[in-house]
Amino acid sequence: MADDRYGLVVDAGVEVPVPGDGETWTVGAVVLDGRGRAFAQRRGAGRRLFPDCWDIVGGHVEAGESLLEALAREVREETGWRLRRVRRLLGVTSWTGDDGGGLRHEADFLVDVDGDLDRPALEWSKHSAYDWFGPGDLDRLKENRSPGEYLVHDLIAAALGTGSPAPTGLPDGRAILRE
Repeated sequence: MADDRYGLVVDAGVEVPVPGDGETWTVGAVVLDGRGRAFAQRRGAGRRLFPDCWDIVGGHVEAGESLLEALAREVREETGWRLRRVRRLLGVTSWTGDDGGGLRHEADFLVDVDGDLDRPALEWSKHSAYDWFGPGDLDRLKENRSPGEYLVHDLIAAALGTGSPAPTGLPDGRAILRE
């Protein structure tokens, strides 16, 4: 279905969480190329959260933003690409970072983008590298992570169809809006 508010297509049946009052949310985008590989970028060594770790495109939802608006903004800011299509919700998780920011809820989506996939316009002040990951490369996504901290690995594995589905649903059992 077309979503004119964001200039993108949201596939039928895609679930979009509805944040509760006072909650902090983040969004993430798994982008696949024409060869079935997923894009990831390495966070800079000086970053407060998850330094020197592989990450998908995404970030915090700002005040007054919907999850889809934040997703489109983060894709543009971090890669220079334009979010074109939201194919599916990969999962909803909750986590607490080591930055004192408290509990965050994260919605991660499989998306299509427009732009030159060979030349992402990374925010080099925040990221030190990027790469494309196929099924044989997934273990690299665990670099600098402890067991149990494999969310990026698990999301990309789910998007590639090589792993278990990523977790869905909010911890308190609240419903997720179906678009």
